[in-house]
Amino acid sequence: MRIGVFCSANTQIDRDYFTYTREFGAWIATQGHTLVFGGCNKGLMECVAQAVKEHGGHTVGIIPSLVERGGFVSAYTDKKIYCRNLSERKDLLAAESDVLVALPGGIGTLDEIFTVAAASTIGYYRKLVILYDMKGFWQPLIQTLHQLQTQGFIRGNYLERIAVAHNLEELCQLLHQE
Repeated sequence: MRIGVFCSANTQIDRDYFTYTREFGAWIATQGHTLVFGGCNKGLMECVAQAVKEHGGHTVGIIPSLVERGGFVSAYTDKKIYCRNLSERKDLLAAESDVLVALPGGIGTLDEIFTVAAASTIGYYRKLVILYDMKGFWQPLIQTLHQLQTQGFIRGNYLERIAVAHNLEELCQLLHQE
């Protein structure tokens, strides 16, 4: 399985997120899956790629030209796919992945989550995004999605497009269903 990962490229975040991310990266590798990620050598992006490589796995980095020009390409990238910008990166991440997992992240991660969910809503493809809710990180977003759902602003059940895993065991179970 090709598992796309959306996540933070920041390093000044709770260290526990790095611990959980390393565990997930190790699981990806030991299960024989491929990591598809943003190709950057910072934050949780670098952490997950390093963990996959340290456990014998394969990685695909989708690398915008700005990341390349800045010298921020991860050394843990086996296959590099270069693109012009973040919009193209999102499209390629979705195209190259069978399922997508959102680790803690900021505006870029939110953009990626909702781009994939919206495209799925209108039928471009059927790709699940799983929010890995480390330490309750995604709870405010989950509450907002629930509110949007109950007020009729989301067609259908958003949980068909955006699932939630509270720990690695739940995440692995959801991934095995894909």
